[in-house]
Amino acid sequence: MAESTPSPLRRRRRQAGSAPPRKNGIAAALPADSSALGQSPTLFHRVQHNRSILSLAVSDSCLFAGTQGGEILVWSLETYELVANVNGHNGSVLGLFLSKDGNLLFSCAGDRIVNVWSPRTLERLYSIYSTYDIGDVFTVAYSSSVHTVYFGAQNTSIQWYDLDQRDVRPPPDPENHPHSRNHRFFDSVGPGGLSTPRPANSGEATPRAQGGQVLEVDKDHIRQFAHYGYVYCMILGHGLGKDGAEDEMLISGGGDGSIKLWNLDGGDGSIGEASALDNGYISVVSMALDGTILYAGLIEGQINVWDLDTRQRVRTVRAHAEDVLTLSVGAGFIYSGGAGGFAKKFTQKYECTSRWEAHAGLILASALKEHNGRQLYVTGGNDCCVAIWDVSGAAADGSSRSTTSNEELLESLSSFIGYRTVSSDPAYAEDNRRGASFLRSLFKRFGASAEMLNTAGTLNPVVFARFKGNSPGSAKRRTILFYGHYDVIAARNEKGTWKADPFVIRPVNGYVYGRGASDNKGPVLAALYAAAELARKRALEADVVFLIEGEEECGSRGFADTVRKNKDVIGRVDYIVLANSYWLDDQMPCLTYGLRGLIQATVTVKSDHPELHSGVDGSSYLDEPLKDLIAILARLNGPRNRVMIPGFYDPMLAPTAAEEERYAAITASITRRYPTLADPRTFTAAMKQRSREASLTVHRFAAGPENTTIIPNQASAGLSIRLVPNQDIVTVKRALHDFLHQQFAELQSKNHLAISIDHEADPWLGDPDNEIFRALEEAVMEVWGPIGEARPEGTGAALPSNLQTVVSCSRPATSGKAEANGSDYLSHPAGRGKDTGQRKPLYVREGGSIPAIRFLEKEFDAPAAHLPCGQASDAAHLDNERIRLRNLYQSREIFKRVFGRPA
Repeated sequence: MAESTPSPLRRRRRQAGSAPPRKNGIAAALPADSSALGQSPTLFHRVQHNRSILSLAVSDSCLFAGTQGGEILVWSLETYELVANVNGHNGSVLGLFLSKDGNLLFSCAGDRIVNVWSPRTLERLYSIYSTYDIGDVFTVAYSSSVHTVYFGAQNTSIQWYDLDQRDVRPPPDPENHPHSRNHRFFDSVGPGGLSTPRPANSGEATPRAQGGQVLEVDKDHIRQFAHYGYVYCMILGHGLGKDGAEDEMLISGGGDGSIKLWNLDGGDGSIGEASALDNGYISVVSMALDGTILYAGLIEGQINVWDLDTRQRVRTVRAHAEDVLTLSVGAGFIYSGGAGGFAKKFTQKYECTSRWEAHAGLILASALKEHNGRQLYVTGGNDCCVAIWDVSGAAADGSSRSTTSNEELLESLSSFIGYRTVSSDPAYAEDNRRGASFLRSLFKRFGASAEMLNTAGTLNPVVFARFKGNSPGSAKRRTILFYGHYDVIAARNEKGTWKADPFVIRPVNGYVYGRGASDNKGPVLAALYAAAELARKRALEADVVFLIEGEEECGSRGFADTVRKNKDVIGRVDYIVLANSYWLDDQMPCLTYGLRGLIQATVTVKSDHPELHSGVDGSSYLDEPLKDLIAILARLNGPRNRVMIPGFYDPMLAPTAAEEERYAAITASITRRYPTLADPRTFTAAMKQRSREASLTVHRFAAGPENTTIIPNQASAGLSIRLVPNQDIVTVKRALHDFLHQQFAELQSKNHLAISIDHEADPWLGDPDNEIFRALEEAVMEVWGPIGEARPEGTGAALPSNLQTVVSCSRPATSGKAEANGSDYLSHPAGRGKDTGQRKPLYVREGGSIPAIRFLEKEFDAPAAHLPCGQASDAAHLDNERIRLRNLYQSREIFKRVFGRPA
């Protein structure tokens, strides 16, 4: 729901005599903005806040937004992460202005202050105030030619301050500061001659809003009654004089319906009125300038077009049904935002080519910016969000756009997620085939050879592609095989647990949401785009082979046979890389060097009798399948969940000294960032139990109809055994079979026991000291920089939910080869790079299984390494799966360094 806001719009509407009467708040002759028109631009991203967005400015790298709560929010223009939240004012931030060279950011607000910031450090450099009671400061502009700040206010004045004079003017008098003066309303005397007491801390609200040099505007540097109404908007332009001079001019728009052009004095920055343009007493609330053509947005929903060469109004465009609160011009188009939440795009012939609902409320601010070859239209509204629209299609020339840019990567991911590649449901067979075809076409588009390798029967194909490296002589080039998958877990949304369609990408607050975003479509495209960019630049130092399967979520059905059958086509492989897991938390990059193996089995107990009634047939003489099944399953685990299969733990390897250091580094890193971790030793033991120790789990039961009086004639249960290196799958399967049959025999039951093996996967243990791991480690350190030091917001930050589960569901091991050795985590180094001094990524083992990784190692006699791309909070396999854009783009950079690494 849109937030009700005391924005400038409210004041504009309340201003007496500023507009002719309106019927029901809408100019009677105007059509309502109630539906879309033409092709709407692509919503590139949306960032959400909790207060209305009143003003915007965009630099080459950052997006700045002023809020109703007095904050200045700063987002990265690359990843849309919130990089800073500055409490800049004690009132709504009504205007932002970025200097032409990008070195100064100006903000004005309802607290009667103009602040000047460094956009790079976000330190306040200057704080400017007037000695007059000016009310809200609606608009601010800065002339780089005369180094002067101009601001327009509620008291109808325009004032200015020459920054070159800041060190030669007399020091300001603290008693003149607005925070020291009485407020006309809040400090007025009431009944009995009393006024409301001021709060003890009536100054600026936060330390962040302090600092810098305080500047007081000279009493003579004011143009009283610059307008006979609020001064709502100001812009600067060149070459607007009647004699064609290139001198800079200030243009202001006010609540009195006039637009005024002001000459600037090069000496002290003072202004002199040059011209006035009459808009019929309809308040001018927004303006945009294109050369000498000025567009003025009015509260009656129209846009007046002025030729400043002749000072004549050349057109009136009836643009909106409500106030035109913001205007932007660029790439040959005019963009307007209205109070009804709709944005419009006009040609230079004033034809409306597109109308779309940009916000669920008022559009209060907008900006245009070219970034990475794309034209971005940014809007902010009182629905508390900023929307970034890709209007590149509107530009006359999109040739500068890189086909391997991050924006193109995101577009491809959006298309890729749109294919419902659910491998577990035959109903999606065609979607899987189309998804594989899309991926193959993408490889071909970037110059790779690509084909689909068919699997047995109706199983999904494997996409095989190859980018050839540049090293002379194919025999000398290394070959890196990247393994991934395009199939996903089912995502049903009948209960509305997803915030949007799982198969329509939703970019919000620096993340993209959608099924497969993190597992595994995002990482696959990060690797693809990395290889494609290197190939385009002829910087690919290895052959990069891709094997992207479509059955991973169903145990990689048919994958091994397909690879064996096409081994000659795939060729020699030197290293294997995959990216199919996540960090331990949301901050610390990791490298995975171990995965547990898997045996999935179904245990069934069946009787010869039909289903019976418990009241008629139930007795001690009847052997019930469900009771037999429960009895034997209960014997699989003993005290403290120890697996009771004889010899089960015997092959397990004790941790090496190097591995103990890796676990100590994990605990030290987590403890440093999460002081609430009560018992580090228990955490270390728990991590070992979940990642390097074998386990047995019972997953499900199935027995008869849903009738409480029926004795089923068959009962089954699914169980899984997670294996660790040195445990042999064949040996463990045989031991499971023998143990269950032995326990069943002891029951002396007349029923029958059957055990089927549904799926199996070898455990994998990589070598963190080999060349491919070293290459990944160096790349992670180069791309992420100093890592592992930052603590989550708040000194008492709690453990992430996945790590809380580690602690709450675990206990220190006490016996057997799996127990902790009691080493003190604080005695081990967390690990620093020898040359760079940067903290290394954490080396982790994971409890899950990926069937293909050990198979590929054995089949190609090549070592594998695993780069987790996502964060712990990505919610893979769960509702609202996501990946952070920064992780996606940084993963791409890591792959670029690995694929481009000289042999």
